[in-house]
Amino acid sequence: MKKNIAIVMGGFSSEVNISLKSGNVVYKHLDRKKYNAFRVHILKQKWIVVDENEDEYTINKNDFSFVVKGKKVVFDCVFNAIHGAPGENGKLLAYLELLNIPHTSAPFYQMALTFNKRDTLSVVKSYGIKTAISVYLNKGDVIEIEKIIKKVGLPCFVKPNNAGSSYGISKVHSASELIPAIEKAYKEDTEILIESFLDGTEVSVGVIQYKGEVTVLPITEIVSENDFFDYEAKYEGKSEEITPARITKEEEEEVLKTAKKVYSILNMSGFSRSEYILVNCKPYFLEMNTVPGLTEESILPQQAKEAGISLKELFDNAIESSLNYLQ
Repeated sequence: MKKNIAIVMGGFSSEVNISLKSGNVVYKHLDRKKYNAFRVHILKQKWIVVDENEDEYTINKNDFSFVVKGKKVVFDCVFNAIHGAPGENGKLLAYLELLNIPHTSAPFYQMALTFNKRDTLSVVKSYGIKTAISVYLNKGDVIEIEKIIKKVGLPCFVKPNNAGSSYGISKVHSASELIPAIEKAYKEDTEILIESFLDGTEVSVGVIQYKGEVTVLPITEIVSENDFFDYEAKYEGKSEEITPARITKEEEEEVLKTAKKVYSILNMSGFSRSEYILVNCKPYFLEMNTVPGLTEESILPQQAKEAGISLKELFDNAIESSLNYLQ
């Protein structure tokens, strides 16, 4: 019997279109000999299954099923391709776990933790992982410009605490730029993070569970045409992503060791892609993405390809791992 797989995509955040693109790539590459694949759009206004003819079928939220031609369809597993809320922040996954439906991500608490940048940094710092110097603000807090700059220095980065895909991030070069950058970040989230600038090589590394083992994928070096790895650099071709990274053997070993340690510290499973800045051969952890981009051009699939893992194998492994997890 072929398994029914729901590929959830869309979401409630600014990343909805990127998620739809990732979800459609998963849909395209799933092994049809093993799986019946369904595209499920989770949107603020509706939860629907979209078929090959773009016909829509409403999801019954009571048990996450739908009806087509009088027949009820239930899902054996959910492939999570939602960047941002509610897929990456754990909310949808908590709902699926209540329904006892396997999914391809980490358990909901790990997803919620890693979606919150400052909470993630607090955890990994206590295990000796190097990070940037940071200041946290909640909307409504008094903004003491001189005090912030004295702590983090200039230039610095201002970013939303709970948002992905580089939305709302600014690199601040002068005191006069700080308030506009904070206001921009607050448009994405009520919590923000202000971090010191780390002058070094930026790298991205995927860590996944592959065939039952925690596997660190080849490292990607990020060379942005812009001032930093912003939305344009990430999604509009304004960066060069070099896999494997042009770093020394010592740096490579440090990144691989640190990435595996962080995955373990955070009790992760499923997909992850983390960003680091290499300063004097030492990796400084920036953040972890637990629903990374999954298009052919995205970083994690590039890394998997370098490791000899095709998209079909990558996606099949995620589903099989989640199905075996509940057995």
